[in-house]
Amino acid sequence: MNALYRAFQKLIKEELRKEMPERWRPAFHVAPPVGWLNDPNGLCQKDGIYHAFFQMAPFEPQGGLKFWGHSVSQDLIHWEFKGVPMLPDQPYDCHGAYSGSALVEGDQMSLFYTGNVKNLGDYNYVTNGRESNTILAVSKDGEKIESKKLLMTNADYPDDMTCHVRDPKVWKEGGRYYMVQGARTKEDKGVVLVFSSEDKYHWNYIHRLESEEKFGFMWECPDLYELDGQTILCISPQGVEQDGYWYANKYQTVTSVIHGDFRTDGVPEGFRELDGGFDFYAPQTFLTEDGRRILIGWMGMADVEDEYTNRTTEDGWQNVLTLARELSLKDGIVCQNPVRELSSWWNEEVSFEGQYTGNTDICYELNLKNTEKKWEVLIAGGLKLSWSPEEYVFRMEFTDGKLGCGRGLRAREIKACKDIRIVVDASCVEVFMNGGKDVFSTRFYPEKDQYTVKASGEDLTGSYRYRV
Repeated sequence: MNALYRAFQKLIKEELRKEMPERWRPAFHVAPPVGWLNDPNGLCQKDGIYHAFFQMAPFEPQGGLKFWGHSVSQDLIHWEFKGVPMLPDQPYDCHGAYSGSALVEGDQMSLFYTGNVKNLGDYNYVTNGRESNTILAVSKDGEKIESKKLLMTNADYPDDMTCHVRDPKVWKEGGRYYMVQGARTKEDKGVVLVFSSEDKYHWNYIHRLESEEKFGFMWECPDLYELDGQTILCISPQGVEQDGYWYANKYQTVTSVIHGDFRTDGVPEGFRELDGGFDFYAPQTFLTEDGRRILIGWMGMADVEDEYTNRTTEDGWQNVLTLARELSLKDGIVCQNPVRELSSWWNEEVSFEGQYTGNTDICYELNLKNTEKKWEVLIAGGLKLSWSPEEYVFRMEFTDGKLGCGRGLRAREIKACKDIRIVVDASCVEVFMNGGKDVFSTRFYPEKDQYTVKASGEDLTGSYRYRV
């Protein structure tokens, strides 16, 4: 353990000793005790324990030098923060331990990530001046990094790439290791680079996944996985223009089915936005020991400070990860639903017909049926969720500017509305519609006496679940 590592850990422990207010702190979403959180990293399950690493700037809630924070869970609902094990403490990662993934083999956890280096000088940091280094860190329990090894530098990526190559996602298949990385070409086109290896230390570039037409200038946080017999690509592109209700956020996250072999001739065909809410980016998936494909995303958005903010910065922390979501494929659409473990969190339930009105706890779940006719849900007096068969449009709209901290309207044309599941956790709202085909996530900031909910609609039935 070098002197820099010890010094960083001392500073971090001092920061973690601060007592932060509990308002708006979620019960079953991963959140930092202090500082800033963004991309989920290294999601995995080892010996029955779930691990969620995440980008973290422990000294400043507005962001800063990136470390990896670490939380663990036995059920994807109760999370325990375990510390900040991954530090930018080497020459090849000194300006940030950026995003990456985990591979569990035996008693070892291999953590692949991007080491960010910005050289001093007159650089644009796109085509010059930046090092994007692919690094392997080894841990047995996620709490201590035992070693690091530099695997690839910019010289190992294709010649037509800019300095922006990052976010390695690694898996093993058919006796070989594969890696995808997000990239930006010198023509400002987003692509995904595919690498293979026999030993996970020596990597060869073998293919790139790209759309025929340009779809953003950078594809971040790529993920490639099999779902119900199909190969799915998930990316978070930057530079996609809004198209009606679609792609309204600063940055997006989309999925696509890969046609062909991802190793040789595969191409993504058709993109669909994964979450239409205000706060969703950079998701990552992993396979559980019981065979489920689980997704967790960053419940936040970068570079939107002029549009909307988060009031938790007043309390010294910012951002959370989404609820863990089980994935399935229906009609070619990647569907997301809360993990089944959430059902055991609630221990009381109230059924209703036509309408429901109540003062609520800070955590609850609202399930609506018979939603083919017009309906509306008003949360905390200022977040309106609605759908009308006359317009065929679902709306998530803040009518209270303070509640949404600048968030306004997100919407999507939805031809049929068959079921609604709304999960609220202190300052998080996640809406799952039509079996998880349409999902909307947002943060909101009610005052203590503002936690109310009203649901109404013709022939509407439903249930309100909570915990006592």
